Amino acid sequence: MRSMKSSAGPAAVARQWGAGYFRDHQVRSFETFGRQITLGRHAIAQLVADLFRGRFHIQEFVRQCAFMTSASAAPTVLIAIPIGVILSVQVGSLVVQVGATSFMGAASGLGIIKQGAPLVTSLMIAGAVGSAICADLGSRTVREEIDAMKVMGVDPLARLVAPRLLAAMLVSVLLCGFVVFVGFITGYMFNVYVQGGTAGSFVSTFAAFATPADLVAAVVKSLIFGLLTAIIACDTGLNTRGGPGGVADAVNSAVVNSALLLFATNVILTQVFNTLFPHQVV
Repeated sequence: MRSMKSSAGPAAVARQWGAGYFRDHQVRSFETFGRQITLGRHAIAQLVADLFRGRFHIQEFVRQCAFMTSASAAPTVLIAIPIGVILSVQVGSLVVQVGATSFMGAASGLGIIKQGAPLVTSLMIAGAVGSAICADLGSRTVREEIDAMKVMGVDPLARLVAPRLLAAMLVSVLLCGFVVFVGFITGYMFNVYVQGGTAGSFVSTFAAFATPADLVAAVVKSLIFGLLTAIIACDTGLNTRGGPGGVADAVNSAVVNSALLLFATNVILTQVFNTLFPHQVV
């Protein structure tokens, strides 16, 4: 009897702990989601108001653009080149099987513009830019700099969040265009010099099938990716607790949450573009 009671006790405690943890985790998840929506709404409104009133902190915006670019440019190149090669290899093997080698440029180039560039941009924005924003604001929070700004009457939303929001959106768009350029050049060189393709055929088929709407769709995706990443990173950084260890946990949380949300957003946007523009954008 004693052994049965002792074995039932820890099991009941474990079940109770698991149920409590699940409830608390769900509650915290909804609270975080609502807090991020509120922050995003206020930050966008503050950004628009500052731009129209001429109160936007342009110096902070320029510093953040330079910092984000320096943190993400080199990794973007190192990822864009393999992406262009991989697409060329995979698409090349497929078009050879179906006997459509003349359409290699269209298939490879459109693959980079429609999906390769937005996905690479989402990874770089979530991993490099989002982590940098969260680490910066998180360290300011644990050092009580944010509280000091509020005491002095300085709005952190206008001084810190709004410039980072616009900077992340701009850098995300630039990274997307950079990935499109590097990926296309890489695919072109790999096809011509490694796979034995024809340069004229590669460029002509790409120009025949690609439209400006394809690039617009990729830019819109990257713009939304930058906006979402900045909101998540700023919210996580401003709510950091627990000293240096809390900053590390906040950065990890911001990167993971941003990556998951951006990939899900990419799927949704792709379906929306397919529905609205079936013959132009993906």
